[in-house]
Amino acid sequence: MSETTIIDRYGVMGYPVSHSRSPVIHRLFALQTGQEMQYELLQVTPDKLETAVRQFQRTGGKGLNITVPHKNAVARLTDKTSERAATAGAVNTLAFRDGEIYGDNTDGIGLLRDLSVNLGVNLEGANILILGAGGATRGIVGPLLEMSPASLRIANRTPGKAQAIAEHFAQSGPVTACGFNVVPVSEPYDLIINATSAGLQGDAPPYPAAAITDQTYCYDLSYGLTPTPFSVWARDNGAAHSVMGWGMLVEQAAESFRLWRGIRPNTAPVLKQMHINA
Repeated sequence: MSETTIIDRYGVMGYPVSHSRSPVIHRLFALQTGQEMQYELLQVTPDKLETAVRQFQRTGGKGLNITVPHKNAVARLTDKTSERAATAGAVNTLAFRDGEIYGDNTDGIGLLRDLSVNLGVNLEGANILILGAGGATRGIVGPLLEMSPASLRIANRTPGKAQAIAEHFAQSGPVTACGFNVVPVSEPYDLIINATSAGLQGDAPPYPAAAITDQTYCYDLSYGLTPTPFSVWARDNGAAHSVMGWGMLVEQAAESFRLWRGIRPNTAPVLKQMHINA
């Protein structure tokens, strides 16, 4: 490589972002596929989001992953969006092309690939409960409904936010909303997904223990080197499985990588190399 060679720059932008494993994942993808690129952590407060995105674009950056709490706000900065990002109303991947900002959402496909391919969870005819009503939830509801579940319920501390998402996807399938404290439990839930960011702060919302049976698969979109509060809660309340979102992280990253570099890496060796025990 000559001294004048410019390496393509990518990064993940969020607040907080120090916990992110995305740089490790994308470095492994680049090595696997022979791509020359660099990937960095960019901690940006909400009031500086637009400035930071445009500066990254202006200085030659090629793409960004967007994480908590910017997934909704960053959608307003895009010139074009994918159909899945437009449906979600949230963006987690930016690509800078020909002076424009292209927005996509790879959360949904990342979650589906982890659940269906890596973990073997059958979503057709399932009763699904999602906890939380932020950008992460908006990114996964549409793809989950495409898998023909029997029901999908969104519960949130503020019921109105959950109701807004349910109404947004009302034409796509059987989706309803409620508050954390009034989750109906007449039907057992096959899958409970934690889409709140509470795990990042180390606390736990009032999760509905009665919603868990010994057949329930519990999946936390958050992840950590030690079990998240939700994972501990699920295990303590007798869930059949309690899994953190490492697999989704790797799968959604692979989809972002494909968007940026035109090649989809093999995720299995990356999951194995990161010693992720799903």
